Amino acid sequence: MNAIYLRRSTMAELPVIEEIIEDGRQALKTAGSTQWQDDNPTKETLVDDIKQRHSWVLLVNGQVAGVATLLPGPEDDYRTITGGHWANDGDDYVTIHRVAISSHFRGQHLSSYLFSDLLTVGQALGYTNFRIDTHAQNQVMQHLIKKFGFLYRGTVTVDDQLDPRRVAFELNIGKED
Repeated sequence: MNAIYLRRSTMAELPVIEEIIEDGRQALKTAGSTQWQDDNPTKETLVDDIKQRHSWVLLVNGQVAGVATLLPGPEDDYRTITGGHWANDGDDYVTIHRVAISSHFRGQHLSSYLFSDLLTVGQALGYTNFRIDTHAQNQVMQHLIKKFGFLYRGTVTVDDQLDPRRVAFELNIGKED
């Protein structure tokens, strides 16, 4: 039986986190997406995520298999949304960013564990409103987002030199939509 759980990232894990992000970057490129192809997220962003205690790793039998960031709002990129609106328009939300699974662990459906654990941790931290965005071409992530009940809310613009448009989704737990 595999021991699978989520915990905060440490600076000692930065090299493996960078490797996992690079795996994700290559998978996105192979899928034809421009997401993460402008060198974002940068090493500095990953370091800041860890220092601010926003970075989380998914461990499988003691090995780092995935990474994600839970970033408390408000987020500047989410202030303007076109083609829709946020159901919860306040600033009390957490955004899921920088989600990636190591290529060594792909095909094991670990992204479902990662998302489930992120939602559990987010709720334990007091959040009921979750947001996420992804590139329109990132069908794998959109499938996962929708599987967990996130609803499409519109388009946001992020800091990306190649294509800054992202489809945005929201999940409100424990509240009617």
